[in-house]
Amino acid sequence: MKPVSKLTLAIVAAVLSVALLSAASAALSPAPAKAAFPDPATDEPLAKTSSQQQVVFAGGCFWGVQAVFKHTKGVLNSTSGYAGGTVKNPSYEQVSTGRTGHAESVRVVYDPSVVSLGQLLKVFFSVAHDPTELNRQGPDEGTQYRSAIFFANGDQKRVAAAYVQQLDAAKIFRRPIVTQMAVLTDFFPAEGYHQDYAEQHPNQPYIYVNDLPKIENLKKQYPELWVAKK
Repeated sequence: MKPVSKLTLAIVAAVLSVALLSAASAALSPAPAKAAFPDPATDEPLAKTSSQQQVVFAGGCFWGVQAVFKHTKGVLNSTSGYAGGTVKNPSYEQVSTGRTGHAESVRVVYDPSVVSLGQLLKVFFSVAHDPTELNRQGPDEGTQYRSAIFFANGDQKRVAAAYVQQLDAAKIFRRPIVTQMAVLTDFFPAEGYHQDYAEQHPNQPYIYVNDLPKIENLKKQYPELWVAKK
């Protein structure tokens, strides 16, 4: 999603209301068929010592996905960027054409002694995006907005694949999960103005409607994983 002009922001913001935010929170959350979202049956135990691991998630516009993981316990940093394509060091404009093969993605660096990959996957599938939408997410359309997990090693692939199978078998969603899984080859950080965009522009209409509800849902559904701010 491209930043819009100040004039456009002023016009659109004038017609937004608290009721709109409430409605968006319900509409933009993934639509589970069951109320309780399960923990992964296959996961790795918390590590005994602190370290750093990374996994890359794609789930639509990276602004909201980054904001969700920025507030997730055990995440050391989250970076908006591009993964899964064929062009080296692509620009936002190139990726936005849908011809580079990249997905807007977020690199999540986490401490496995504090949070497990399975817990991150639970947040990704239940809060950060809707994994049943193919090549789109909310108002954004194109392969650059696809749902994807770019894993760094075989253990991550095993845990992620098992969780997708578990969710589909339990019919947690009304439609099948379409999340792509691929090995992480390259990750290219996005331009500086995309980093922490939701935090820096909370009143922008796109953020207000599409992304703030995700952050609120994380706080509401998983208080044990919520951190106010890093």
